[in-house]
Amino acid sequence: MRGTEADLRSSGSFEARQWYAAYTYAQHESTVSQQIGSRGLEVFLPNIERERKWKDRVVRLSTPLFPGYVFVHMQLCDRLKVLSIPSVVRLVTFNGTPAAIPASEIESIRRCLVSGYGVQASPFLNVGRRVRIKGGTLKGVEGIIGPSAEYCKLLVSIELAQQSIALEVDPANLEPVE
Repeated sequence: MRGTEADLRSSGSFEARQWYAAYTYAQHESTVSQQIGSRGLEVFLPNIERERKWKDRVVRLSTPLFPGYVFVHMQLCDRLKVLSIPSVVRLVTFNGTPAAIPASEIESIRRCLVSGYGVQASPFLNVGRRVRIKGGTLKGVEGIIGPSAEYCKLLVSIELAQQSIALEVDPANLEPVE
């Protein structure tokens, strides 16, 4: 049987700390994030400010960038600490095995969020050319050129979760990735 604990131990991935995506119930991301943190694990819940129009006013709310996902840096032997949280549905898996997210993808999302650029959630699009930003505060961030009529849109993705963010970039500051 694929994905058993013995398979994970023999592959060496059981003891290595890696990033994983935990899928949560709708609107439970913040609670799950707090509970994971209280269990001694590193957690990443990217949030963005959004304006919501209520009947009598407009309010700014901090909402999850990727609804339904919380990212946790852990060893697979600690997965029960996450799965025992009532609002966690499951870890994102590939062929029945929890699938690790490259640390570079998490770091790229973090850097984009603190960059000051207008970050917004974007549908995951696996089209276009893979590029890297050549200079500035986002030097080294890789993404995919997305379709846009007015500007150059760079999509930075967490491929395993099929989630992306989009930001406007100067096309002169991009280089192709081989």
